[in-house]
Amino acid sequence: QKLHIYNAKGMKKARLTFLGTGTSQGVPMIGCGCDVCRSKDPRDKRLRASVLVDYEGLRILVDAGPDFRQQMLRAGVSHVDAILLTHNHKDHTGGLDDIRAFNYLEKKASEIYCEKYVEDSLRMEYGYAFAEKKYPGAPEWHVHNIDSKPFTIHSGGPYEVLTWEHGKGYIRSMAGHDEPVKSVEIVPIRGMHYKLPVLGFRFGNIAYCTDMNHIPEEEFEKLQGLDHFIINCVRRGRHISHFSLEGALKVAERVGAKHTWLTHLSHQLPRYEELSAELPPHIRPAYDGLTI
Repeated sequence: QKLHIYNAKGMKKARLTFLGTGTSQGVPMIGCGCDVCRSKDPRDKRLRASVLVDYEGLRILVDAGPDFRQQMLRAGVSHVDAILLTHNHKDHTGGLDDIRAFNYLEKKASEIYCEKYVEDSLRMEYGYAFAEKKYPGAPEWHVHNIDSKPFTIHSGGPYEVLTWEHGKGYIRSMAGHDEPVKSVEIVPIRGMHYKLPVLGFRFGNIAYCTDMNHIPEEEFEKLQGLDHFIINCVRRGRHISHFSLEGALKVAERVGAKHTWLTHLSHQLPRYEELSAELPPHIRPAYDGLTI
């Protein structure tokens, strides 16, 4: 199916906040005394990679790693309409248990969108969340399977109400009714993380691609006409499963977005100020808390 590519006049605008811009071990890394890990610049303090997107009236989280709780508190987040998972690695799914807070406050399950193999992995790691008879307080999820085709997120409308009863857990009741239904189309971007298929996502004028070292030729059509392109970059020199700095810059040139932001950065790259100085003006390292 031929995809509709947004043009400059009709492109929908999104607002994206970087909750974390670090690699799987974060920066500083435990026990490391390198210049980057000892940097006093707050832009060199990097939690695990995740972003929060405000798009067409919906609030969408991409990935929920081990720093999820800290990221939600730091950004003052009290509601998300959907959680999109790029893949099943722990630095992108390790915080999903803390979704329980949203379940309790909003009295409904959280909506998770991921590929089938990612759901299979979650069922192994979080078996208690899928059990027929749940332990009281286990996270409540609705999992939606997606692939590399565009999909729609819906928010609002009727939902199953979860009422907490001490000692028993959630009591399910007749469907409640939220605000009027809102819908938004998301365009997935297929990439490869070594041999593992992963997804990036396009939200109107912004595309977010992390944990990739290859983007298939046919996917570049989905990356035309961007204002902001976000790509992972772990270090200089070849890496088995991530773009290197050199590789990320080549992809950025191919995409041709007005602005490119580097994320999933490790301590093997220079400090923020030094790295920024060597990059072209339209390409910058992202940092935790940055909003575009």
